Parts: sequence; structure tokens; C-alpha cells
Amino acid sequence: MNKSNRQQRTSYSPRLQVNESLADLISRRKPGEQLPPEPQLAQQLGVSRATLREAMRSFEEHGQIVRRHGVGTYIAPPPPLIETGLEELESLDTLARRIGFEIHMSDAVIEEREAAPNEAARLQVPPGSLVLSVARVMKAGAQPVAYLVDIVPTTYLRRQDLGETFNGSVLDLFIRRGEPALSHSRTDIMAEAARGVLARQLHSQRGDVLLKLEAQLIAQDGQVVDYSLSYFVPGYLRFHVVRRIGKGESNIKNE
Repeated sequence: MNKSNRQQRTSYSPRLQVNESLADLISRRKPGEQLPPEPQLAQQLGVSRATLREAMRSFEEHGQIVRRHGVGTYIAPPPPLIETGLEELESLDTLARRIGFEIHMSDAVIEEREAAPNEAARLQVPPGSLVLSVARVMKAGAQPVAYLVDIVPTTYLRRQDLGETFNGSVLDLFIRRGEPALSHSRTDIMAEAARGVLARQLHSQRGDVLLKLEAQLIAQDGQVVDYSLSYFVPGYLRFHVVRRIGKGESNIKNE
């Protein structure tokens, strides 16, 4: 490990440690319950008050605590939750409307550009192919809860197809338009630390853990028509997968 990496890990460890300790403390308390005063809490967690304040600011922005000046800090009520299975492909916009969850999308940042090497590989197009990039933030009230990016070959979607303002879903646009004829999506689920654009867009501290869905939308002719990256702030969305008993396992039980 080189010197810069050692310094980076050292500089991040106190903040990550207090985030984990504070998250554990919050999880063991009920909504409306008051946290200890800041000096006492900093001593309890073994960190400086400056480090504690930075961590608490992140938890407050994510709606997990409420800080009342001159009164104290309280556990916030649980945020509204979108819960869905991943077996059926639908946009977050459609899902939210279906369950009555109020969200809104920021105006998208849209640009036509050459595909980055990893994007070209995921889209199965030649390096340097033109793509349309569509990035937007999903909010619940004033709180950013997801950062969504779609990368689409310009053979399927151009800037002028989206109009003057666009804050919807590329998937829904394809479905309404009826072309390309869609088949399925392949999605990888992982965790990723918030850095750079992600941290800024989601009002997260650098290093905060986000849920990441990386997906390829595939048409009926087998072509990849959309490569998407979706980053979610924990606590606002919950995904589940229904898994059925495989034939092999059934056969073992019957023997």
C-alpha cells in the first residue's frame, strides 16, 4: 500500500467509525427519543465534537434525526418507504404512482457524447459510438433519495426526442413509444461508496454507503438499448426478490 492510500484510509477511518457507531445508536432507539447532549455523545463515541457534528449533519440531511436548536437532537420518524420486488420491470416513477408515494424528479442533465469504454462494452457497441446520457435526481420532499443515469445509443434515442425539459423515465418513454420492442433487463445489485458527483447530488458525505443497481435493458432482438446506473440512499427504498425452489432441490427431497 502506497503512502497516499495509507493517508486516505487514516483520514477516513474516524468518520466512518463514528457513522457506524451513530447508525447503531439510532437503530436501537425509538422515533421521538432524544439523543444524549453533543459533548456527552462525542465522549461516548470517542470522537471529537467536530467529527460528531459532521456525521450528525449527514444523518439529519437523510432524515434520520431532527436537531432542534437549543433543545436537543431526536430520532426522526421512519421515512416513507418504497418497497418492491425486482421480478417485474417497471420504472420508479410508475411504481411510486402506483403505491401513492409522492416523489418528483429534477430536470434531467442530458448530453450526447461518445461512449466511455465501459459504457460501450455494456451496450455492446463499438468504442466511441454516440450515446445519449440522461441523469436526474429523485426526491422525496426536499430529500434526494436516488440518482439515476441512463446511457442510450443514439440509434434508439436522440436529444430532440426528449423535448425542452425531461424529468421522467427512459424506460417509460420506450414503453409508451412501443419501440424498440423490449424483452427483459439484467441487473447487478451492489454497494458503492458516495464520492464526487454522487455525494454532491445525494447530499451524502464522502464514503457513505449507497445501494447501486447496474442494469442492461435488452430488446426482443437481443440488442442492449439502455445501460443504467441507479444509486439509492438507504432507508427510502427496499427491494426484494422472490426465489422459487429449483427442480434439482425438489428432486433431492423426493428421493
